Amino acid sequence: MKAIVAMSGGVDSSVAAFLMKEQGFSCIGATMKLFHNGEIGLPDTRTCCSLDDVEDAREVAYSLQIPHYVFNFSERFRERVIERFAAAYERGETPNPCIDCNRYLKFDALYHRMEELSCDKVATGHYARVEYDGQSGRWLLKKGIDPERDQSYVLYTLTQRQLAHTCFPLGGMKKDEVRAKAEQAGFLNAKKRDSQDICFVPDGDYAGFIERYRGSRAPAGDFIDRSGQILGRHRGIIRYTIGQRKGLGLSFPQPMYVCAVDPAANTVTLGEESELYHTALTAREINLISLPVIERPMRLKAKVRYRQREEWATVTQPTPDSLFVKFDTPQRAMTCGQAVVLYDGDTVVGGGRIAEVHP
Repeated sequence: MKAIVAMSGGVDSSVAAFLMKEQGFSCIGATMKLFHNGEIGLPDTRTCCSLDDVEDAREVAYSLQIPHYVFNFSERFRERVIERFAAAYERGETPNPCIDCNRYLKFDALYHRMEELSCDKVATGHYARVEYDGQSGRWLLKKGIDPERDQSYVLYTLTQRQLAHTCFPLGGMKKDEVRAKAEQAGFLNAKKRDSQDICFVPDGDYAGFIERYRGSRAPAGDFIDRSGQILGRHRGIIRYTIGQRKGLGLSFPQPMYVCAVDPAANTVTLGEESELYHTALTAREINLISLPVIERPMRLKAKVRYRQREEWATVTQPTPDSLFVKFDTPQRAMTCGQAVVLYDGDTVVGGGRIAEVHP
């Protein structure tokens, strides 16, 4: 059996390669070149696409005595991840580019390279698990056993075909076990810090990145309240996301939060915390994993942000490409552009992009 292993230069992907080889796979290490720092206005710092990281991946591959390739996917990354990221903020949404990177790069572009190189599996350093359910005849995506590291939320777009050819060697491990394995193997990156969540915005200034990428400043507009009364001026809607309190530049007698962003009117609506709570959402661009369709209402747990906990909800599928999720209790700051991911225990049922929130 042959496997292509996504190697970013970090400790997780390095140990994934080590474990795949240990399991008897003939491995090929693959580092994806996603962008050139200078092209998007970033300094040559240590991000997941820096020369240092490529060299770290190559050194680990050499120590494992496996071939290593660097694939230039920068154009696809620009189109499918960076462009979608910028456009979402301009629509008043809050995107999750890690999901798009997994969807369009790791398990699409790299999947096709797997086929071209006559490999059987794609392996990555994600903390998740893949199992085959003989009763349903479907491949299942399950949580990693370490709740602090579980990454199943950002993998909900995986299809049955992709899951059948995917390995997550770290799914049954905890982070300290992974680092111990790296030290045992003598990897130079055993103590290397984890990469940034959003690799192409290492300083966290999303608005500044978008303005550099677009070559223009986001237009200022009005802060308003629910009645439409003007409260002040904002510095461009790309600087605000639902639930935000800091960085508004205004003073009020009580805490005020971003409750809505209207790109057509170029307004940002502020309100008190009670206005952030909603009970239901509609998701689109859906992908179901553990079953082909939701034929009747299901009681599931749903997660609306990567770091938020799951909550009980009733889920229906009104159309082939939409889900309606009604929570038992109101949820705070549900945000268009983020993902809702559905769980039955530790099994991912599916998910989609939040398109609307409802009272």
